[in-house]
Amino acid sequence: MALSKLERRVRIKHRIRKIVFGTATKPRLSVFRSNKEMYAQLVDDNAGTTLVAVSSRDKDIEATGSKTEVAKAVGKAIAEKAQKAGLENVSFDRNGFLYHGRVKALAEAAREAGLKF
Repeated sequence: MALSKLERRVRIKHRIRKIVFGTATKPRLSVFRSNKEMYAQLVDDNAGTTLVAVSSRDKDIEATGSKTEVAKAVGKAIAEKAQKAGLENVSFDRNGFLYHGRVKALAEAAREAGLKF
């Protein structure tokens, strides 16, 4: 029997998380995409803490325009907050989502704003 979309994403997510791991010096940039919003956070997996978090629900994010433009704004904001926290290198965790559309827009905006991954 075929997997549902959620089961397929969870399976891919577990396959990715076996490889991608975040530390205090090189945290994991975890991306979550819902139908309306976009979330990104830098996670230290050793300590089990979130170092920096940004979402499209934040007041300082301009939520006008298309969802892709909002994802670019979130990517730029996470890069700026990471640099303020002294973080430059991250490992990218797409969380089981395809590297396409909003996830790709967020990643490219974060790279342009100075994050390296």
